[in-house]
Amino acid sequence: MTGSDPHVHVERKVLEAGGAVRSAVTSLLGVVPESPSVVTTGCGIAVPLAMTSVRPESVTCLACREHARRVYLDFAGQVEHLTGMPGMTITAEQAAEAAQRCRDLADRFASRA
Repeated sequence: MTGSDPHVHVERKVLEAGGAVRSAVTSLLGVVPESPSVVTTGCGIAVPLAMTSVRPESVTCLACREHARRVYLDFAGQVEHLTGMPGMTITAEQAAEAAQRCRDLADRFASRA
């Protein structure tokens, strides 16, 4: 971990990061998962959790932005692929909407504004 790194990063497991996942785990299991103090980032370094964000506009590390973009695009493709599987409980329309939200988020990570 470098103390002089001024960038804001994303966690390597960006789909599992953030309060929404913690809330889901808490609702499902009835216990609050502990947050690690240090995490591995999309660019491969270890940083304090406080130096990460799930908001694309807050992430300043370009390698992490690209990592998050790829992850969200891959996940969008997986969501669409799974809609044709027997036993799925969501409609093709719901899956398409979820995939589009992932693609929109990927686009936000791709923009350097």
